[in-house]
Amino acid sequence: MNVLKPNKRTTVATLLATGTSQREIARLTGVDRKTIRRLALDRTGPEPNSPTLATGAAAPNSSTPATGSGVEIPPPRPPAIDSGPQSLCEPHRVFIEAQLRLRRNYTSIYQDLVDQFGFTGRYNSVKRFAGRLVQREPEQFDRLEFGPGEEAQVDYGEGALTRIPGSDRYRRPRLFVMTLRYSRRSFRRVVWNSSKETWAQLHEQAFRYFGGTTAYVVLDNLKEGVIKPDLYEPELNPVYRDVLAYYGVVADPARVRDPNRKGTVENAIQHTQSTALKGRRFETIDEQNTFLEQWETKWAAPRIHGSARRQVEAMFQEERAHLGALPLQGFGYFTECERTVADDTCIRIDHSSYAARPAKIGSRVLVRLFERHVEIRDRLTLALLRTHPRAQRPGSVLLPDDERPFNPSRETRRILAQAGDIGDATLALCQQWFEHEGRVGQRKLRGVVGLAKRFPRRLIDQACAQALQENVRNYKSIKNLTERLLAKALAEIDAPLQAELDLEQHHPLIGEGEDYADLFARAATASAAIDTTKETP
Repeated sequence: MNVLKPNKRTTVATLLATGTSQREIARLTGVDRKTIRRLALDRTGPEPNSPTLATGAAAPNSSTPATGSGVEIPPPRPPAIDSGPQSLCEPHRVFIEAQLRLRRNYTSIYQDLVDQFGFTGRYNSVKRFAGRLVQREPEQFDRLEFGPGEEAQVDYGEGALTRIPGSDRYRRPRLFVMTLRYSRRSFRRVVWNSSKETWAQLHEQAFRYFGGTTAYVVLDNLKEGVIKPDLYEPELNPVYRDVLAYYGVVADPARVRDPNRKGTVENAIQHTQSTALKGRRFETIDEQNTFLEQWETKWAAPRIHGSARRQVEAMFQEERAHLGALPLQGFGYFTECERTVADDTCIRIDHSSYAARPAKIGSRVLVRLFERHVEIRDRLTLALLRTHPRAQRPGSVLLPDDERPFNPSRETRRILAQAGDIGDATLALCQQWFEHEGRVGQRKLRGVVGLAKRFPRRLIDQACAQALQENVRNYKSIKNLTERLLAKALAEIDAPLQAELDLEQHHPLIGEGEDYADLFARAATASAAIDTTKETP
């Protein structure tokens, strides 16, 4: 025996009250038209000469349930009777309602009741009575509708427990979900850790998975995507901003503490956690990602969506034709840093020099490090100033010969003065290097004069003199040569002096052997006499 559920009964009654036809109500709710007709009779009563009464069937308002269409409608519940004691505030209902319309709080109403009416009850009595009178409007939300290919929503959640690599412990990775607003089709991936580049890469993977891009993407104000939240001009992370620009997508961060703006992806995350991942454990991240992709294809995509009342996969096939085209190649990821242009018109990256003109000497520039090349940009306008291939080894100088400055600067003169204090050979070597390489070679000159902090200046000058003879133009060679000279000098100091003297058998200071024998005999006799004296009591 089927009984019409209360929510269905309420829906039918509401539609009848708005004047909707019974045929339309049956189409919208799926309830049999005979049942709808009986519910309509419950509201208005039977019409004269009604077939129901003419055939002797029970009236709709009788205690006998109607069962004509296989659905039994329970009799209405009797009205609730409040048999409790009347509140002390009931005589003052009109006054309390008027004060509540003025938006006065319960404390002020209680005080006025005591002062004006001699109220003898307590504050909690007024609080309970007024709380029942307050009209609380239900929270309303505007349901937004979007066209196909217009919007996608992204957010992070928590995945299922996964074994940490190299241990027996389990931890929940981060669950990334991108949901297309029109079709509700979702892309799901779990990662151990998130970063600016990881966040951008997950977006790129989602676009490739869907086979196209949407006009804009709604995200939360997390640090991986948004540096500074703002309603009109939010500041995005550079990598994320450039990835979206590369794919022709606009970022639309939601208001702070307004998760309902991206309720579609919030529901998708909750659906994933409660249905697909609840109570599961995985050994690896790849295993969980494989399961999520299979679950999306087999169960999530073919489902009938609750509010749209259509199959998700069918809506996605409609939306696919409206998605934006994808570039042939993926985005080139980079890291950013700032550098100061030195007086040799170069910047230093990983112990290598890169030409920075037309940037001015002493200015700050923005450097983007790609896998195979380097971009130098203006720090404020992001205009591209220079592009170089990535240096293959440290110490490389990527500066054309026609851009090398050979005029000495104040820094050059200071370095040459320090070289002159070390010695003439050191000064000559530094001048020769500067004439050959220009200001770019000042770094090597600093290294040479800096050796004076660790080695004696005489040895440094000797090493520079030898380098001039051998035409050496490498700082490391000068350093190694100085270390060898120092080791040789230390070895000479530690050598014993006896090794430098020749032994002789005859010398005016050396006496005859008989003289030494007589001396030893006298000494032995004197020593024996002293020992005998000590033993006599």
